[in-house]
Amino acid sequence: MWSRQLAAGIGVSLPLHAAEHFYIVTEPMAELKAGMPTLRVPDEFAYYKEDAGKLLIGCFEPVAKPWGMGGIDKSYSFTTLPEDIDHFSPILELAMTRYPQLESAGIQLFFNGPESFTPDDRYLLGETIEFKNLYVAAGFNSIGIQSSGGAGKVLAQWIVDGHPPTDLYDVDIRRAAKFQSSDQYLFDRTSETLGLLYAMHWPHREYKTARGARRSPVHSQLLDKGAVMGELMGWERPNWYAHSHQTTENEYSYGRQNWFNNCHEECLAIQNDVAFFDQTSYPIFSVRGKDAVRALNYICANNIDVPVNQIVYTQWLNERGGIEADVTITRISTTEFMIVSSCANEQRDFYWLEQNLPSLMNVSATNVSSGFAMFGLMGPNSRELLSQLTQTPVDNMALPYYSSKELDIGFAKVRANRLSYVGELGYEIVIPVEFAQHVFEKIEETGSLFKLRHAGFHAMNSCRMEKGFRHYGHDITDGIDPLSSGLGFAVDMEKDNFLGKSALQAIAKPLSRRLVNIAIQQENAPLMLHDEPIYRDNEMVGITTSAMWGHRVNRSLAIALLEIPAGVTRKFLQQNNFQVEIAKERYSIDVQLAPFYDPKSLLVRN
Repeated sequence: MWSRQLAAGIGVSLPLHAAEHFYIVTEPMAELKAGMPTLRVPDEFAYYKEDAGKLLIGCFEPVAKPWGMGGIDKSYSFTTLPEDIDHFSPILELAMTRYPQLESAGIQLFFNGPESFTPDDRYLLGETIEFKNLYVAAGFNSIGIQSSGGAGKVLAQWIVDGHPPTDLYDVDIRRAAKFQSSDQYLFDRTSETLGLLYAMHWPHREYKTARGARRSPVHSQLLDKGAVMGELMGWERPNWYAHSHQTTENEYSYGRQNWFNNCHEECLAIQNDVAFFDQTSYPIFSVRGKDAVRALNYICANNIDVPVNQIVYTQWLNERGGIEADVTITRISTTEFMIVSSCANEQRDFYWLEQNLPSLMNVSATNVSSGFAMFGLMGPNSRELLSQLTQTPVDNMALPYYSSKELDIGFAKVRANRLSYVGELGYEIVIPVEFAQHVFEKIEETGSLFKLRHAGFHAMNSCRMEKGFRHYGHDITDGIDPLSSGLGFAVDMEKDNFLGKSALQAIAKPLSRRLVNIAIQQENAPLMLHDEPIYRDNEMVGITTSAMWGHRVNRSLAIALLEIPAGVTRKFLQQNNFQVEIAKERYSIDVQLAPFYDPKSLLVRN
């Protein structure tokens, strides 16, 4: 619990905060027997444990009490805090209903002690971005003893080898943003995260505290349109859009949630007309210098020495061939490039970029994200809409797929990148932030002529799943290479040496491990989420990595990682039968390497 202030003393950001943590121990109770099992009752926020003939009752209450805002004195080791029976009483009342003998039992000990928590209830593990060879294992969220053996082992391996021994993306310290270490943010979020350990882990659950940290310039206008916001890395982002008669609250379920039909409508608008996405949360990096091409060609698996205004999709690899980042790079001039990354990986990706730019080259990198907004126009009507907004030609010859162009919209000079994460004709428009509201108004004025509809990130996730587009942190990580990920098309093996090339050359064929696209054959199939096991003839051969309902193909979809020693080939997939298990039920699935929607990608190219 001292880690944050200890690290802050040397300029290292560690977002974690202590909270008061409670349990009681009763007087001896004759009916308790040694060795009785520990009982956890998440619905009542409590756990029960027999302790030498006494009953210990602890809790993870839904609204916690952050502690130590003014710093934690070194003398507080193993200290106890003042009792707060009023705070604990709701838990105790539920406990007496659960175990009536408590009504007559005396309380021998009321314990209140500090315990530290992170903003997302996951560890902070690994090497800091501020200092090389400074490693952290902190923020274990009241499960430190339970986690210590595994955490100690992988951290020791990480230190010795210089890289994590397995996929540790969820707990990697590089995910944490500096603003998350602010006092107010941690105080607000800690009041919630302690209780989330025992709360229902609903799919798509959103935090309620510490919201509103980062907002698009058109945030309020999107709320007026019915946007229901989610939060990622502090950004408020539209997940879906509610109609005027609907609640804007998420109603959680393991089945179809209350936004399912809205998402369906948004996906159909993407397919048939045009949809607006606010993508301002996407980070943008600028790389400049006379050696920019050489430096980026060393970092990138694909060849970025392309004509000015061409876009390149590429991965950044480590020396083992694992994927460290998944980005698009636009060549702005002979010496300047614009890199667009993903919201969750802003800090991690920029750190990797800075660390791997060759030190002796004339090149520099700058995170310019705060200077730009980004809007997406996606759908078959997007070209006609864009052509009405600018005098610059944007037809297929003037602005082909994976090309970029500067153009005017109203009074603003913007950059339009023709690419799409949803599998339809589309454009990502990068705008200086001070012009964002003006451009938004122009889009709104003209959009009604083309049935423009606002769409959220749930719809984007559904569409990218239909296209089999990979998502960093779920489908791809630093532990899987681009060939196994189905991203070999974004690697230029003819290029001079680049990071990870030798590792890719050593990969044996056919690939024994590979990402595939799956769809449940049954109509009205249940939703997949992630981590559902995949079976072939009762043998588990893989696991889903991400999933979503595909509204354009009307099927339950997922991306899955299969591991089959004989090789995951197209022929093998066609000749075998596979099933996915969901809540103990197995369902027959179609398994293929190609996407289920527009497998030849004609829609994005025409």
